[in-house]
Amino acid sequence: MKDMENLNPPAVLDEIERASAEMGFTMASDRQTGSILRTLAAAKSGAFLELGTGTGISTCWILEGMDASSTLVSVENDEKVQAVARQHLGGDRRLTLKNMDGEAFLRSVREQRFDFIFADTWPGKFYALEEALSLLRPGGLYIIDDLLPQPNWPEGHAPKVAELIATLERHERLVLTKLCWSSGLIIATRVDRA
Repeated sequence: MKDMENLNPPAVLDEIERASAEMGFTMASDRQTGSILRTLAAAKSGAFLELGTGTGISTCWILEGMDASSTLVSVENDEKVQAVARQHLGGDRRLTLKNMDGEAFLRSVREQRFDFIFADTWPGKFYALEEALSLLRPGGLYIIDDLLPQPNWPEGHAPKVAELIATLERHERLVLTKLCWSSGLIIATRVDRA
């Protein structure tokens, strides 16, 4: 079994990847992560949240897995990179693109609940983690990537990753699996046990 064969990427992915390369955007998730996001999205229905749209690479995979009645809010603070996602995915009525700081967004939707959260930026992952997890419905999925060493990590980032993983491992309301695969992922499900 070869995990990079027959991924059947979304039709729009090549165009988004090309536009990302032209603008020098290198922070996107890889195709393996996209594939697992699509599969997990297909297992859920309801309200989806992506923190860190980037140029829309992960967004297109999530949309590909979602059913017709689900909705996705994708948040990005860099309007220039999110413009690529808007150009290629903005016509999908299930998608709402928010150009704002991720932590500010999390504070603005405290009463809302999501069935699926992909945190691909610092807010909701390295800070404002509890704010993000509080928005997750019981049975909802929380997914993060880039947990294995990456060439674009800033100096001193590795201890932050180790601390994040340890925090999630200790979290009383999460059941999680760590995947030493792709860029390094955690898939967690919220459980509310008495």
